Amino acid sequence: MDASAGSGNASGGAGASACCYYSLLGIRKNASATDVRAAYRRLAMKWHPDRCVSDPGEANRRFQRIQEAYSVLSDKGKRAMYDAGLFDPLDDDDQDFSDFMQEMLVMMDNVKNEKPDTLEDLQKMLQDIVSGDGGSRGGGVGGRVPSDGTRRTRVAPYPTQSRR
Repeated sequence: MDASAGSGNASGGAGASACCYYSLLGIRKNASATDVRAAYRRLAMKWHPDRCVSDPGEANRRFQRIQEAYSVLSDKGKRAMYDAGLFDPLDDDDQDFSDFMQEMLVMMDNVKNEKPDTLEDLQKMLQDIVSGDGGSRGGGVGGRVPSDGTRRTRVAPYPTQSRR
């Protein structure tokens, strides 16, 4: 395990939020959920206050930091916010934003798994644009139908706001 891995950062606060959760657990930023769980279990057993009797105060402090890191890195939405530098462990209102981020990640995975346009698809689209033949072929935006016959849903970007 790599203690210098990852550059995720939490905003604000002291204690665990001032430390990189990835390095706290001794894992890389691209660690799987299984790796996160294994690192947490290993460190939780080592620093559990009931097991570490030599310095109970230090053990309790470390155990709490390990639990906080695990609670963030094991939750897909919180982890995405943390990686983007938007996670604040002191803010309890992050659940709605976490849910939103989770939905965004699912949508991004769906788009990533789409079959890319072929050269023929792009050539047909260009021909439609140049000829001004917007929808005579009867399919989708600009008359375009993918060569495999399936329909794809594209999400339009947010409209820009006009400035006065």
